Amino acid sequence: MACCSWIASQRSSLVQQPAGPQQRSRRRRGLAARAGLLDTLIKPITSSGERKPLKEGIANFYDESSQLWESMWGEHMHHGYYPKGGAPKSNQQAQLDMIEESLRWAGAEGATKMVDVGCGIGGSSRHIARKFGCESRGITLSPVQAARANEISRQQGFGDRLSFQVADALDQPFPDGEFDLVWSMESGEHMPDKPRFVGELARVCAPGGRIIVVTWCHRVLAPGEAGLSGDEQALLDRICEAYYLPAWCSVADYEQLFREQGLTDIRTTDWSEEVAPFWGEVIKSAFSAEGVSGLLKAGWTTIKGALVMPLMAQGFRMGLVKFVLITGRKPE
Repeated sequence: MACCSWIASQRSSLVQQPAGPQQRSRRRRGLAARAGLLDTLIKPITSSGERKPLKEGIANFYDESSQLWESMWGEHMHHGYYPKGGAPKSNQQAQLDMIEESLRWAGAEGATKMVDVGCGIGGSSRHIARKFGCESRGITLSPVQAARANEISRQQGFGDRLSFQVADALDQPFPDGEFDLVWSMESGEHMPDKPRFVGELARVCAPGGRIIVVTWCHRVLAPGEAGLSGDEQALLDRICEAYYLPAWCSVADYEQLFREQGLTDIRTTDWSEEVAPFWGEVIKSAFSAEGVSGLLKAGWTTIKGALVMPLMAQGFRMGLVKFVLITGRKPE
């Protein structure tokens, strides 16, 4: 528990606003060294145990962790939206605001049928279905999540309007052009084949429909830059190992993939600063008495995820880890 206490004590210093453009290069070097210290302390814990294949690991991670997350945070398994200078609000309200602000930013004013790609336990689907009066189909690799999403939706009276199933986002079990709203909230980072992922989103989108992807990316490479630095890549590798993530890409890469699919009205934005306060709240809850008890019950995979949260925050401080939105429309 000494390591847990030390990590928890870092949350206020880790989750701060990023450096400005003129300071970023100098600060990145110093922060990379600090990330190395964090990595040295956490690595022996997060590296133990045999790593499962990617799809199996993702499913197991969410099978193990979803019940704990729901018990502490509710039905929305994603970050909250905390605009700078905004009024104080609960973390649960911040999560609802993340959905509302994402829809508003993308210009999504209605839908008749949506697909929730990486649906968790269905929180986004239920919120958007209430807002727009639409149907929703959700997919996840986690059988635990799919079952719980269906259970909550039945309890809340959605009937056949909402349904959730186990399926691969890279091979969706839906016909072409099925949905006028294609929604992916914090699932794109798990996709090992980003071109195929975007291709499937475009395939199931109806002509005139809207695609919204909210996901984690690494920073955009500068012109002539061959790749991330060694320190940056090492940090991402540690995060990927704990969360069962494949190689990351940048928002510029997503923008290019959207263009290649012939999508129009393509826009992107960076909300890294708007979500940064959420890390401190998650770390604080994870190392509360209830959180520690829940982590121990949930299992080793979930514990590793909690321990790596400070590295995510460190990546943000380095200007490496980005929380981005990408939207586009399928031509009529």
